[in-house]
Amino acid sequence: MARRVVVALLAPVTWSPPGIDPVAWRTALAEDVVDLLATLHEVETAVAVTPDDRWLAEAVLWPGTPVYEVPTATPNAVLAALDGYDQAAVVAPDAPDVPGLTLGKLLRPLTSRPVAVAPVEGDEGGLLGIAVRLPAPDWIPALDLDTALPATVRAAAPQPGDLAVTPGWHRMRGPADLARLDPAVVGWEATRALLSGGHRAG
Repeated sequence: MARRVVVALLAPVTWSPPGIDPVAWRTALAEDVVDLLATLHEVETAVAVTPDDRWLAEAVLWPGTPVYEVPTATPNAVLAALDGYDQAAVVAPDAPDVPGLTLGKLLRPLTSRPVAVAPVEGDEGGLLGIAVRLPAPDWIPALDLDTALPATVRAAAPQPGDLAVTPGWHRMRGPADLARLDPAVVGWEATRALLSGGHRAG
């Protein structure tokens, strides 16, 4: 069986709800994403941070979870830092309610394709995550999960079929995204608690 890892890239988030402390918000999102990864089957999990954000990794880590310090908060830097795995996925830090099934679908095409991406739902662009066979193909362009598009990755591929686009999911990047959080879905406890009234900004 291929050795696979899913890495939460704890990059800075671009938005926080009015009245909620931005650091508390970022921490809650990261905690929920890391907690979700810990429930996945048949994959290992890790987090990646820049040196300045090591504090965030320490705040949300499960015991024994590897931490990769990377020079820039990009998927490319994370993929370059990984060693000993056959497949890897790098996911955004602001999708607290993403289903494990969605992340599983991100990895699944790697049996026949070298790269897969999951877009952000909606029209604003960006990626939920990227999955690759390791070592990562050198044709993958420099990516920012906040702005990259599947079309950009596909345009760089030697053949269009080298990229699989898997089902997307929303990220918490604006007021409209809050309405997409489903209270009936199990999970995202830290984000849920914060939105219900904790850690308001002073």
